Amino acid sequence: MKAFLKKEWMEWLRTGRLMVLLMVFVLLGIMSPALAKLTPWLMETLSDSMAGTGIVTTEITVDAMVSWAQFYKNIPMGLVIFVLLCSGSFTGEYQKGTLVPVVTKGLSRRSILGAKTLFLFGAWTVLYWLCFGITYGYNAYFWDNGIAGDLFFAGACYWLFGIWVAAVLAFVSAFAGSSAQVLSGTGGAAFGVYLLGLFPTFHSFLPAKLMEGTALLYGAEKPESYGGGIAAAVIMAALCLAAGAVCFDKRRL
Repeated sequence: MKAFLKKEWMEWLRTGRLMVLLMVFVLLGIMSPALAKLTPWLMETLSDSMAGTGIVTTEITVDAMVSWAQFYKNIPMGLVIFVLLCSGSFTGEYQKGTLVPVVTKGLSRRSILGAKTLFLFGAWTVLYWLCFGITYGYNAYFWDNGIAGDLFFAGACYWLFGIWVAAVLAFVSAFAGSSAQVLSGTGGAAFGVYLLGLFPTFHSFLPAKLMEGTALLYGAEKPESYGGGIAAAVIMAALCLAAGAVCFDKRRL
């Protein structure tokens, strides 16, 4: 498993996947405070042209809350790009036949699945908290992060949602034949959870609840109300990994 983790690392480096994701998440981390900082200047620049159409602009005051709200609007884009670039992590191995030699030499299938899944979890964790840390640092420099309530709990909730998505991706990859099927399965699961979350009865007991970080920042929700979503994400992720192991054991490589 250790050897396979090293192989995953080398593959991410050679394919440029790691560099692309690093650039994306760093850019997203900078973008949130940058947009918040530039908003008053943009509105002032456009005020003359807007006045000609009868629209009057007032002075806009921005703070860390504006930046964090922008962060939670931007980070789903990072998760989508992460899934897109990682959708071929398993299927590429199937198509090239590179798993057959290591399995015939004694490496267990579950070690392969575990190494790839662990790498997905680790990559998402590093990339997400790097993005979060960049935004936090700029917000602390320009404004005051203290006005945002339950800031790190809200950040951890979205991180856990990303872990759940990565677990679903690993499960679908265990039996899917192409990256398109992986994307369809992972996207379908995420969209299905989102649609179910529109019903008040299920809303608090689905992983989609973990995406509502801004509600915590503004004090509209309490951390206790996220317990159902956290439990659902952990249980569903564990079930995905267990089911993925069964499917991967039976899959023809």
